[in-house]
Amino acid sequence: MATRTGVAVPLARRPVAVVAALYAALMFAVAANYGLSADELYFRLLGDVPRWGYFDQPPLAPLLAKAGALLLGDTIWGIRLPAVLCGVAVVVLAALTAAELGGGRRAQVLAAAAVATSVTVLTIGHFLLTNSPDLVAWCAVALFALRALLRGDGRWWLAAGVTCGVATYAKYVVLLLPLTLLVALVLVGPRRELRSRWLWAGAGLTLVIGAPNLVYQAVNGWPQLVMARSLAEGQWSDAALFPFDVAVLIGPAVAPILLAGLVSLLRRQGWRPARTLAVAYLVGTALVLVVAPSGIDYTEGYLVPLVAAGCVVADGWLAQHPVRLPVAVSVLSLFALGQVVMTLPVVPERMYAQYPTTSLTTETIGWPRLVGQVTDAYAELPADERSRAVVLVQNFGEAGALRWLHDDRPLPRVYSGHNELYSWGPPPETADVVITVAVDDERLTRDFRECSVVARIDNGYGLETREQGRSVAVCRGLRAPWTELWPKYRLVGPY
Repeated sequence: MATRTGVAVPLARRPVAVVAALYAALMFAVAANYGLSADELYFRLLGDVPRWGYFDQPPLAPLLAKAGALLLGDTIWGIRLPAVLCGVAVVVLAALTAAELGGGRRAQVLAAAAVATSVTVLTIGHFLLTNSPDLVAWCAVALFALRALLRGDGRWWLAAGVTCGVATYAKYVVLLLPLTLLVALVLVGPRRELRSRWLWAGAGLTLVIGAPNLVYQAVNGWPQLVMARSLAEGQWSDAALFPFDVAVLIGPAVAPILLAGLVSLLRRQGWRPARTLAVAYLVGTALVLVVAPSGIDYTEGYLVPLVAAGCVVADGWLAQHPVRLPVAVSVLSLFALGQVVMTLPVVPERMYAQYPTTSLTTETIGWPRLVGQVTDAYAELPADERSRAVVLVQNFGEAGALRWLHDDRPLPRVYSGHNELYSWGPPPETADVVITVAVDDERLTRDFRECSVVARIDNGYGLETREQGRSVAVCRGLRAPWTELWPKYRLVGPY
């Protein structure tokens, strides 16, 4: 369908499909390396108890983990299948966005490849995160908004509204995109869209589809507000480092392309209706840096459409200077390789101890050894104590690992006060023998008459993780009933 610029550009299906297939092949090839992240272990745990929502998040990610396990078995491949599909969807949406802006075959392939090899899309395609379906939604809403603005067909606002409504079941932050788009329409137009019945019908669909989320929050005392206060105490984006953070997420070689896309959306006459998207990004960035300081991941959903726009600009530049194409491809490929190595589990685990990184991959190392140490501690208990024993862990990652990885070795029920798991406790009053994992020693001294450390958690690589070096202890003799002690074990916040 022709845009207002009169340019009709179909999707280059075969080359884009090749890029998407290569991306999916890479994701599946490394999916089973190491193990699952703490969040994935938690989602699999929550997936066995489906609800409209949980204390710390909406229900979509746990449901996806459960669905993947049903399709491919309760394996790493099964749990990560939804993540791979989300990554593939983002790659295709990047190409569709480039096509919507008039980009031809080369621009679309460039957009798909640049996005596929970015740290952001490699991460959400390998690890099942709340960001995985959330990023798909942001890219889809941006595409639908561009179609509504460039084609003058307000019915695309309905598609955007439905997508936003569904996406609230992954992360509520998706609502930042339509809100900033509305602000951008007020600031730079086209303001006639504000009078469109399709726009407000789309907004209504978002509210109707997302209503169960709102009802769940109201009925349960607005737990997301409690969670938000906890997150507000974390480390948020520094305005001075924000450009560097963006370059890391999208790739240093792609960052200039993103900047070209942002500037061109603001200045190109043929893209004038689409400048709303660029202004929305600027407004959203100002909100998360200045007005309501929060994490850079709150704005990463804007980046893929901006890269797609930049790839259309870059394609025009390459067309004028064909001799520069091999150089550009070489530079992008070199950085892409580095991003794959930095993000995905493609090197031996021991290298992470030698070269520390903040990659989520470090969370996936060492779970089997931890589970083995805990099951060994249970096996060594006297027979008469095993029936009265429970396991008490510090966080949901440990709880998920013990539930998912203990195989056929016997293990008592696992309890944790972390986020949603707090509502699953406390242990029964008969549980006076407790195997604790990474629980604060001072807390144990106050709550039990006797505690002895039976092991120190060791991932086998000397890698500094949240669990490394913490104690596995056996405690006996409660100083008070569990109903009185349990509130003290409540922990609110991320892993």
